[in-house]
Amino acid sequence: QVQLVESGGGLVQAGGSLRLSCAASGRTFSNYYMGWFRQAPGKEREFVAALRWSGASTYYADSVRGRFTISKDNAKNTLYLQMNSLKPEDTAVYYCAAQLINSRKYYEGSRYDYWGQGAQVTVSS
Repeated sequence: QVQLVESGGGLVQAGGSLRLSCAASGRTFSNYYMGWFRQAPGKEREFVAALRWSGASTYYADSVRGRFTISKDNAKNTLYLQMNSLKPEDTAVYYCAAQLINSRKYYEGSRYDYWGQGAQVTVSS
């Protein structure tokens, strides 16, 4: 069974940092986009960042570019999201997701095949 398990969420003050991890298991993801999405209370889910598991390109939402870094450790089957200079508006549940590549829409959540359970990130003022 495919599993994506997020960890590393928590409470942090504005300007601080957190690193989220997503442990992927159940299959190889060589032909997948791996992405991070987030959803704040009362808001729609939004794209945060993505990469190709077997590629070098990374993609970011404008709201996080320059502050967040997506990365991976193929040997550990783990995806990361390093979040720096956090702002209260970053507060959300963060989800990792995997999409078998059959389009170039890495930013579109509806295209993703597997999702983690989510990790709460709360940024205080």
